[in-house]
Amino acid sequence: MINFYFIKPGFKKSGLTFALKAICILFIFITVDNFTTAANTRTATPADTLADSALMKKRLINQAFDHIYEQNLRVSEGGNDYFNKIKTQLTADLAPNFVLFSTPKSRFFFVFTPRVKIRLLASHGAPVKSPSFMPGGTVYFRVNEDTYNPKFFSFGYSHHSNGVRGPSLNPDGSFNRDSGKFTTNFYTLTYYSGKRFDKKDLVINRYDNLGLEVHAGLFNLGLSEGLKDHYGFIRINGSRMYNFAKAYTDPIDKNKKVYQNWQRIRFDFTYIVDKYDNYSTFDFKKRLNVSLKYYYQFPFMPDAALMVGGGYRGQDDYNQFFEDSYGYVTIGFATSLSFHTHK
Repeated sequence: MINFYFIKPGFKKSGLTFALKAICILFIFITVDNFTTAANTRTATPADTLADSALMKKRLINQAFDHIYEQNLRVSEGGNDYFNKIKTQLTADLAPNFVLFSTPKSRFFFVFTPRVKIRLLASHGAPVKSPSFMPGGTVYFRVNEDTYNPKFFSFGYSHHSNGVRGPSLNPDGSFNRDSGKFTTNFYTLTYYSGKRFDKKDLVINRYDNLGLEVHAGLFNLGLSEGLKDHYGFIRINGSRMYNFAKAYTDPIDKNKKVYQNWQRIRFDFTYIVDKYDNYSTFDFKKRLNVSLKYYYQFPFMPDAALMVGGGYRGQDDYNQFFEDSYGYVTIGFATSLSFHTHK
């Protein structure tokens, strides 16, 4: 049964009028508030979308270049050199890389590398003769946006000393190789170019670089006694590197593949171009340093690689032994950030 209810004739019109007015005011308030909210809400325009897309693209490029810089960082090596002028039992070139600045928001990348070279001599007591301490910092910055054909520069400063305080020269004027102080400081400016090749289950990256190295000793600054006119203060450095990343089946998910560094070939050279010890400009035996190294990374060695190679040192880079010139063969292992993998 449906009941109908009617307002009694005695109901006051003033109450009804007040209720209607209150409803109308509330309706107007809600309507105005919605219009205000809509006006204050910023709708994304095509220009905003394009700006966000451009920013994301730029940051992805910066991130990709950060990984490219890492591939070009110096590696740490340990093993032994053979056929040196002075026989050794163990040699190491330790170059830990501390990345102090790396962000997709910037094209710049800064790394500090407290490099140390050590030679354990094959003589009584197996002494370590005054290691070479070579700490330095390097800033990298890209000059293009093509990650398959990257182009970038680096600028670095390094200190080189042997950490001893004895006289640099013997009484007869020869260099004190046993306990003599060795110090030099130098700056480097290097240009890099690269190219990436994608093949089935294989990524190949090639990098070339050419740079200038200038020592402060050229201006009689920051050098130990006796180096002037006997040590190369201006050098041309260069290298070519091939880095091979191979696709492996993911050990956890068999349906996925992961890329990991597999092999690397690196050729380096240094040529001293300024005058020293009256050697002619084309005296390659005393001015040229050259090396060729091959690295093989086993699947169970994600951060290290087997290394074999050899070369020639026209001017030894081991502090007070710089007068030595000789060929050598090296065998050992290498590791660095440049052997790490990224998703």
